[in-house]
Amino acid sequence: MVTKVAVIQKPLILLDREKTIERALISTDEAVSKGASLLVFPEAYVPGYPMWVWRLRPGGDMALAGEIHARLRNNAVDLAAEHMRPLQDAAQRHGVTIVIGIHELDSQFSGSTLFNTVVVIGPDGALLNRHRKLMPTNPERIIWGMGDASGLKVVNTPAGRLGSLICWESYMPLARYALYAQDIDIYVAPTWDSGDSWIATMCHIAKEAGCWVIGTATAFRGSDVPDDFPHREQLIDPDEWINLSGHPDVREIEKELSNVLTGGAFDLELIERNVWERLSQKPIVNQAMAKNGTQREYPVEIDPATQYDRV
Repeated sequence: MVTKVAVIQKPLILLDREKTIERALISTDEAVSKGASLLVFPEAYVPGYPMWVWRLRPGGDMALAGEIHARLRNNAVDLAAEHMRPLQDAAQRHGVTIVIGIHELDSQFSGSTLFNTVVVIGPDGALLNRHRKLMPTNPERIIWGMGDASGLKVVNTPAGRLGSLICWESYMPLARYALYAQDIDIYVAPTWDSGDSWIATMCHIAKEAGCWVIGTATAFRGSDVPDDFPHREQLIDPDEWINLSGHPDVREIEKELSNVLTGGAFDLELIERNVWERLSQKPIVNQAMAKNGTQREYPVEIDPATQYDRV
């Protein structure tokens, strides 16, 4: 069995749940048309990572922060309200597994606090897991509440046993251990991070766990921010790369993507090397393929979830 993985980094429609889901559906169709059966979207993809928290001044920008947050809350995802139903239906229609990050609003409890959540949708359209980020990082705590450990689960998918941690949760040894102990095959890390240290982290986890690792962030430029974003001219330079995962050096991006997907501990082969269509400035759906299906190699030297005393 060969599993083709689509790592989807296309820009979302910031603070617009419906339009972002529509874009995700288009990306899903594109990935499926190329034979992908496991689709991975970045952290907080619906309706977009709150990059403004790293730019606003504590205290001085409280009014602006409140205005943006109100729009974010209105466009957050309520699973009980079936906001993810279009993607669930698409997963069922195509028989694929989708991993996607969302801003989650829990209408059954409070209906106010937002959570940084990643959901796994199975090929039958069912929600296989919902994991809320345990501890938002630094100013992210203005946006998100703390999650709990109820989502630290590894679930069965046609591609293998799959689990996920969000962004810097990958720096939490016990959270990683919780997934390792459940015989994980595929470790998915939706993120906003990028750069050498993040790539090194992904490679380390691949070696440590002896599993496949997929890490992805959104490619996002200032020009991708909608014109009606509050005080856009104050916060955004339309020519900047807001997320460095969209760095304009194509060859360097390809090198980083190759490192993430090969990592020295699992067997993935890139089948599409052109990460960005730079002339049209339209990020594409990146593809990778597991050459040996879901049969990963179990290292004799180390088993981090039980006994590491054989070396």
